[in-house]
Amino acid sequence: MSSPTTTRPRFAVARLAVAAVLVAGGVLSGPTGAAQAAGPYERGPAPTTAILEASRGPFATASQSVSSLSVTGFGGGVIYYPTSTSEGTFGAIAISPGYTAAWSSISWLGPRIASHGFVVIGIETNTRLDQPDSRGRQLLAALDYLTQRSSVRTRIDSSRLAVAGHSMGGGGTLEAASSRPSLQAAVPLAPWNLDKGWSELRVPTLIIGGESDTVAPVASHSVPFYNSIPASAEKAYLELNGASHFFPQTTNTPTARQMVAWLKRFVDDDTRYEQFLCPGPSGSQIEEYRNTCPSA
Repeated sequence: MSSPTTTRPRFAVARLAVAAVLVAGGVLSGPTGAAQAAGPYERGPAPTTAILEASRGPFATASQSVSSLSVTGFGGGVIYYPTSTSEGTFGAIAISPGYTAAWSSISWLGPRIASHGFVVIGIETNTRLDQPDSRGRQLLAALDYLTQRSSVRTRIDSSRLAVAGHSMGGGGTLEAASSRPSLQAAVPLAPWNLDKGWSELRVPTLIIGGESDTVAPVASHSVPFYNSIPASAEKAYLELNGASHFFPQTTNTPTARQMVAWLKRFVDDDTRYEQFLCPGPSGSQIEEYRNTCPSA
């Protein structure tokens, strides 16, 4: 991938403590039962590997298109949301595609994540050539639209927001998390960015890279990004065995499983998902997994 060098202002941010919700008493009734004395943001049944690896989660979803003519700051996109309102409001996530790509290139992530109890907006970028700093600003503009102006805004808890993206959208995810430390989670997928240092980042961040990525090689992108984020921010790095740069462009179960678990743990503060983060995934599809596991 060739692109002009970009520069961006570095945002000085204060370190934010991650607030823990304290719930008195109660234990899980079983691997498939509901939680007793559940945290206030827990949504859906107690998690299992089968639930996380299924093509859809426990929530039925619907979607609606967002025209670029009706928004400012990003190029429109598609919103996916749970149809049920019986469990209260949901956390929300904005996701950006990569350089020269449209949302359709990674659109499988929209209904997959929404079906686990999130409102998702998959964005189109202002231009296909937008760089990571621009994509970061567009992700935040999409979250602002989602929580302030969209038709599903009443379904969303605006204090529980996250960002994600592929390639330059992954680089934009780091940019957005750096500039808005109030975000609850960030998930860059095969991220590309000329900036290798993210010591100011305080948002819990899961980076997923491909072992055989030749566009954003993990040795010069994902791994330096991960290493530069302070352990106090809570971070994890998943490297997929033999995966190319384009692994998010087809349905990828290890990516979905870990992404959902990360969002549930940090956006929903749902400690039932801790078991999928520490010690984390293993098996033939996993080349490497690192996690500071401070939340354990």
